[in-house]
Amino acid sequence: MSASATGDVTPQGYIQHHLTNLSVGEGFWTWHIDSLLFSVGLGVLFLWIFRSVGKKATTGVPGKLQCFIEMIVEFVDSSVKETFHGRNPVIAPLALTIFVWIFLMNLMDMVPVDWIPALAAAAGIPYMKIVPSTDVNITFSLGLGVFVLVIYYSIKVKGVTGFVKELTLQPFNHWAMIPVNLLLESVTLIAKPISLALRLFGNLYAGELIFILIALMYSANWAIASLGVSLQLAWLIFHILVVTLQAFIFMMLTIVYLSMAHEDH
Repeated sequence: MSASATGDVTPQGYIQHHLTNLSVGEGFWTWHIDSLLFSVGLGVLFLWIFRSVGKKATTGVPGKLQCFIEMIVEFVDSSVKETFHGRNPVIAPLALTIFVWIFLMNLMDMVPVDWIPALAAAAGIPYMKIVPSTDVNITFSLGLGVFVLVIYYSIKVKGVTGFVKELTLQPFNHWAMIPVNLLLESVTLIAKPISLALRLFGNLYAGELIFILIALMYSANWAIASLGVSLQLAWLIFHILVVTLQAFIFMMLTIVYLSMAHEDH
């Protein structure tokens, strides 16, 4: 569906169409098929590209793709070394996976908003959202994944007793303050996955909405349509920074949270 191609579509209907997921099921068990399809597909693409480059890597003069991949790996590796103060061989691969996977999901926002929905409509599919990180279910699943790792390594490094003490004897180291400590530390702990999920979702959802609003300008007169082209180009250039920055922030916060989980007081 395109606002410029379909005259009887209202602006509200056009926006709603582009913000609706292809779903099956009802209530809690609703599955967003498009978000799952694109997120899993981009994850497979990430694994395939990095595996292919790894198998063909050479110590001689590397190709452009190998140089690019090596730059990303070195960048993530240096970020982990500067931020993570424990010893865990899983953290660097995890950070690399998070950064590249979220970057690829965010990068789908660069695709013009009408292209994929129009192809889907031609194939008889009513709705199709292609940016997984604009789906709060996807961002919360990523945040919950990090949360599970934080709990796991907190218990593994500190033990159950040490983890419980961390929740009950900080910041006030007195038995009478245990209820207050537990409340404060529980809120801090639960806020980690929520902040990770909502920060990523909010920034990408807002960016997608702006692209949709700009696309509405193409259905107006030629002067407004020309202005829309300029605005879309400007927002596209700026949004590249947002796409990269949000992937970087999610990765860095994950490293910081896991570093805190490895600290044994």
